[in-house]
Amino acid sequence: MAHVLDNSVYEKIVEHTDNGNDLVEKHEDYLKAIDEYMKALSLIPEPIEKWEASTWVLVAIGDCYFLMGDYVNAHQFLTRAMYCPDAIGNGFIHLRLGQVQFELGNEERAKDELGRAYMIDGEEPFEFEDSKYLIFLRQFMRNI
Repeated sequence: MAHVLDNSVYEKIVEHTDNGNDLVEKHEDYLKAIDEYMKALSLIPEPIEKWEASTWVLVAIGDCYFLMGDYVNAHQFLTRAMYCPDAIGNGFIHLRLGQVQFELGNEERAKDELGRAYMIDGEEPFEFEDSKYLIFLRQFMRNI
């Protein structure tokens, strides 16, 4: 069960994540975006795993690392996000984690996570991704 953050803390977290999102969407400046997301993360009380905000902040950081091709750091942040509220069952998180596992050569984990993403959201999350992930998944699943 997720806990509720103090409004002023929550607003600061949102401000930093909005800044990070703008840096990603408008400028593709992943390093500066990570800096903003890390500022947001630093505002979340320990243990961070009990706060819903941690889920989206950790995923945002992991996503930036993935987009930069830094799969080791992407794995670290996306895996930590999986211990936060509402992460399990989120198709996007499973997709990114599966892609990272694939890139790190962890085929069994990649198959599991990509399969979860597919079971949750079908082919939709794969549409704007490199086709190699869906091709890989199709080797192991029937009827897709």
